Amino acid sequence: MRTRSRRSMALGGGIAVLLGIPPAVAVAANASADVLLSRGRPALASSTLSVAWLASAAVDGGAGTRWASGAGPGTQWLRIDLGAAQQVSRVRLHWASAYAKGYRVQLSDNGATWTDTYRTTTGNGGVDDLRNLTGHGRYLRVLATQRATPGGYSLWDVRAYGPGPAARVPESGAAPSAATPAVAAGLTVSGKKETAFELVSSAENSTLNWRGEFDYIEDLGDGRGYTAGIVGFCSGTGDMLDLVTDYTRRSPSNKLATYLPALRAVDGTDSHRGLDPGFVPAWRAAAKDPVFQQAQQDARDRMYFTPAVRLAQADGLRALGQFAYYDAAVMHGVSGLRAVRERAVRARKTPSQGGDEIAYLGAFLDARDAEMRREAAHSDTTRVDTAQRVFLRGSNLDLVAPLTWHVYGDKYTIKR
Repeated sequence: MRTRSRRSMALGGGIAVLLGIPPAVAVAANASADVLLSRGRPALASSTLSVAWLASAAVDGGAGTRWASGAGPGTQWLRIDLGAAQQVSRVRLHWASAYAKGYRVQLSDNGATWTDTYRTTTGNGGVDDLRNLTGHGRYLRVLATQRATPGGYSLWDVRAYGPGPAARVPESGAAPSAATPAVAAGLTVSGKKETAFELVSSAENSTLNWRGEFDYIEDLGDGRGYTAGIVGFCSGTGDMLDLVTDYTRRSPSNKLATYLPALRAVDGTDSHRGLDPGFVPAWRAAAKDPVFQQAQQDARDRMYFTPAVRLAQADGLRALGQFAYYDAAVMHGVSGLRAVRERAVRARKTPSQGGDEIAYLGAFLDARDAEMRREAAHSDTTRVDTAQRVFLRGSNLDLVAPLTWHVYGDKYTIKR
């Protein structure tokens, strides 16, 4: 937004002429109340093209150094730790040729939940000198959501100003690295994958301890027959049949093998014919078998987690979007997920298509709500509206803890 910067300078010069003060003196006097808060502070980026363009280069004050993100599609960010909660009144961004058309300047007290202090969808590169901001937080983030060029994003310099005082610049003994930091990882990384499983378990089993739900089984009256296990495998939707078939391949003499003919017969219905009265106790007994526990986990990943995450990655979505796809797949199946996605794409472009990730996820969650309300048994949309939307409103696109949400009236927190 070069025009904004020029207008700001022109306004300062006009006031100076009226007061009989040289323009250069007026601008300096106007800036004297601001303290540079960001110089030399620890900086982190969602991705880095190479060790030649690290996040720290955007705050080192060097004229020839810059941060450059990875070149892939989607949202990227640069985060600066100001050392203590600070009032931020001005941010100056100097973009390189790979600039953001759409971006937000955000502040956070914990590095997880963010508040916009500025946002635009009409950025044009160069120097953006953003003044008269009102925001407070320890962490400052530039969240770049739409690319203006085919590459990623790059910033020569990020300067944050406020009344201060500025925190002491720490010494760093860390070796330079272009690796993706843990907080920016997707759901395929073990810690984030565990978060996804706990989030789904809060909705499916009313607990974060999904490993304690291998023996869960009941008929919810939703037309899907028995619902059971760690992600709600159903006797009426085929996934329970697939699971027990795989378990029997691994352990032919298991307690559920004799029910395979009945599971084939009731597939596509809500009937218990051939299953009662022995299937429920047989399931609970089988759940003690480590082979069955592993079969449930493998089925979850094969049927739902892996295809959902791959689709989300292809759409350029970060961890929150990957989770939103996975949760939709668990409830509606992968074909149902694709139907929800198709409706969302008609409203907003995905990041891979050049769209804004936050806007697209809002459209996806709208479409997911509409799909849930089509079924009376799933008309309670709190697993979306008081969980996923909460994270989206806080721009927590990477599912960074602490996370707090509500499902069906119950409160859950992940602190790690």
